[in-house]
Amino acid sequence: MHAHNLVPVGSTLAAVLAITSKSPYAVRALSELARRGSDQPVPIGDIARARGIPVQFLEGLFATLRRAGVLQSQRGVKGGYLFARPPAEVTVLEVVELLEGELGADAPGLGPLWVEAAGAVRTVLSRTTIADVAEREAREAGAPMYYI
Repeated sequence: MHAHNLVPVGSTLAAVLAITSKSPYAVRALSELARRGSDQPVPIGDIARARGIPVQFLEGLFATLRRAGVLQSQRGVKGGYLFARPPAEVTVLEVVELLEGELGADAPGLGPLWVEAAGAVRTVLSRTTIADVAEREAREAGAPMYYI
């Protein structure tokens, strides 16, 4: 094997399907927001506490999602976050790519297997919405859904 064919672990190869803790935390928080089903803003501290997410970390994630048009925020005493679009129209893939960048962008340079793997992950995440995640959580918890 030639040295130029080697891919250092932790660089390109690891980046093919790189999903950091940001995406799972954001999806959990968005699911919490969807399950509350309010047309009134929900304080970020309430969401963070309910899901065990550090509030400062969640603030950064939600700021990105607000700038991208997924969420809207309201300041003040009755402030907080709510969806800018229905949770049934927000896919997990969209959230992941807003926070992490294009999933599998480096796969073509690594070969067909990695392109296929990235495509499979993208397919699952693109056909799963935040409403789906919230509904699945509610079913598993045996709790009623307030909003989808």
